[in-house]
Amino acid sequence: MPCASSLPCHVTFSRIEIHHLPQVVDIEQRSFTCPWSLRQFTLELARPYGDSIIMAGEAERQVLGYAFWWVVTDEVEILNVAVHPDFRRRGLGRLLLTELIARAGLNGGRAFFLEVRPSNLAAQALYDSLGFKPAGVRPRYYDDTGEDALLMRLTIE
Repeated sequence: MPCASSLPCHVTFSRIEIHHLPQVVDIEQRSFTCPWSLRQFTLELARPYGDSIIMAGEAERQVLGYAFWWVVTDEVEILNVAVHPDFRRRGLGRLLLTELIARAGLNGGRAFFLEVRPSNLAAQALYDSLGFKPAGVRPRYYDDTGEDALLMRLTIE
């Protein structure tokens, strides 16, 4: 149920568990042309240097978004972030990334990296508004189109 601010009421964050994966996979498939498989998500949950969160509403019954990342020393590689298509453009992506940065920061993360398609201007605008800056290009990064990836970086003190 939406709150007056158009955000779902009672948004919570927690680590992703196996029982969340059906909803995560559904959001993934609806969000990306080359979605991760259930197996990829399962493997990420088992990595000792990996972490993940879901953003949920309605007493954690509905997954609104998710994020996966690795923390290696003080560097954080943001691997996968998505918000359910029905809840986009309501500030949830910003909330999700802000929570990710806070959690990874508590584990020593200071330099955050992510890749984004140059054609994904909405995501770039979000990342830029959070302080991410262009840091390079990964040529032919995306298998489906051969499109380059824009590497973005955020450094926190």
